[in-house]
Amino acid sequence: MNQVPAKPEGVDESVWQQMLAASPLEARKLIRQGAFAAPTSGLCPGYAQANLIVLPREQAYDFLLFAQRNPKPCPLLEVTEVGSRQANICATDCDIATDFPRYRIYRNGVMTEEVTDVSEYWRDDLVSFVIGCSFSFESDLIEAGIEMRHNTMGRNVPMYLTNIACKPAGMMSGNMVVSMRPLPPEQIVPAVQLSGAIPSVHGAPVHIGDPALIGIKDISKPDFGDPVDIYPGETPVFWACGVTPQSIVMNVKPEFAITHAPGHMLITDTKNVNLRG
Repeated sequence: MNQVPAKPEGVDESVWQQMLAASPLEARKLIRQGAFAAPTSGLCPGYAQANLIVLPREQAYDFLLFAQRNPKPCPLLEVTEVGSRQANICATDCDIATDFPRYRIYRNGVMTEEVTDVSEYWRDDLVSFVIGCSFSFESDLIEAGIEMRHNTMGRNVPMYLTNIACKPAGMMSGNMVVSMRPLPPEQIVPAVQLSGAIPSVHGAPVHIGDPALIGIKDISKPDFGDPVDIYPGETPVFWACGVTPQSIVMNVKPEFAITHAPGHMLITDTKNVNLRG
């Protein structure tokens, strides 16, 4: 199925065409130059995309343990050396501080800034956690003829804070965030099978059906991202989401943290086929 994502609002047409044709390295360079600062869903199909949380060394061990205990929302692709801005495993020529389209700065659990470059915020005590993203398996679903509604609408994927508690670790605790894609009934099983084959980018859904059962009061009002149309007869399907660390940060309130802006991912050099379980 040829499902070219719609251009996000505010993106220059020529830049969008470059991004659609870009390799992961070329896409990162456009982002690093400040040319592209929009959601990355649908770009560089076949390559894994990644979420981010950056924490001071004091909190890094607790988060590493948290990620190990909660691999569904926090599948680790890479953990950097203390103070390093370079990713070395999931990508090459990759600067953590510049190669995500947008970042969020949290201070004591409150988001204080959203920026396109965090170089000026970088500290020698920071540790970066690069976390698998569900945008990665979308190309497999699209090839199977499954529409990604947020792509065809030119929107960010809708994400919701749930009542699903994560397993605590040290100071880290809080509830899972999920992303949602509406599907017709006949596409749910193949979507589960295809996404389930790649656990390193969240794997199979964590919930299918009634949003209220996982604490979502109004599906038309996501906590992160944008709402999408749900057509009659479609079922909302929910995957664990790498925005979960932002839920944890807001809950436990570390003095400082950097995250990606939801939907604005790192495009890695890692191919999905190499992440299959």
